[in-house]
Amino acid sequence: MFRSRNRHVFKPTAYGTRRQRRIPRWLVLMVTGVVLGAGGLLFIQTSYGPTRLTAEQSQQLQYDLNSANLEKQRLQSELNQQGRQLSEVTTRLEQTTEELEKVSQELARMRADIKMFADSLPPDPRGTSPGIRAAGMRNVDGNLDYRILVILDDENESFKGNVELVVAGRYSNGKSGHVNLPAFDVEFDHYIHIQGEEALPDHFTAREVTIQIRREGQEKVTATRTIIASR
Repeated sequence: MFRSRNRHVFKPTAYGTRRQRRIPRWLVLMVTGVVLGAGGLLFIQTSYGPTRLTAEQSQQLQYDLNSANLEKQRLQSELNQQGRQLSEVTTRLEQTTEELEKVSQELARMRADIKMFADSLPPDPRGTSPGIRAAGMRNVDGNLDYRILVILDDENESFKGNVELVVAGRYSNGKSGHVNLPAFDVEFDHYIHIQGEEALPDHFTAREVTIQIRREGQEKVTATRTIIASR
C-alpha cells in the first residue's frame, strides 16, 4: 500500500550511469557569426576592395612616384626662372618707359624750337604754301649738294608731291647748259628738311638751281625758287 508503483529499471554499465554533454548554443551562434563575418569581409575585399599590388607593380608605382616628384621639381625650377625673367623684363620695361618719357619731352622741346626757328625765317618770296623758306646749293666733286627747307603755313596741313631741280651751269669748255636732275617724291606735315647729292654731267659746274615743287598728280608748279650755287 505504501510502495510506489513506478519501478526503477536497472541499466547495467561498466562505469555506471553518466549524463550526455552538449555544445552550448551560444557558442555555436558565436562561431557561426565569426565565420560568416570573416567570409563576408573576404568576399567584399575580393569583389569591391582595392586590388592588391604585386612586388613588380609596387616597384613600378614607386618609380612613377619618384618620376613625378622629379618632374614637379623641374617644373618648379622653370617656374622660378620664368618668374625671375618676368621681373627682369618688368624692370627693363619700366626703364624704357622712363627713357621714352624723357625722349618725348625732349622731342616736344625740339619741335617748339624748330617752330620758333621756322617762324623767324623770311617767307617764300612768292608767298606760296608750301613755301621754300631756305635753301643752299654747292658744287662738291662733280656733284650738286643741296639742302632745302620747305614749310607749310598751316601746322595741321600735310603735303605729298615731288621736287625737281633744274640746274643752269657751264661746261669746262665755256659752253652754258641746263640739266634737269631726276625728280624725287616728298611727303611731310608742316615742314621738311630735304638734303642730298646728285651727280652732275662731266666737266659741268652748277651756277644756279631752280627748285620746283609740284603736288601729286599735278603738272602745275606749286612752289619754286632759284638759288645761286656756290663752288
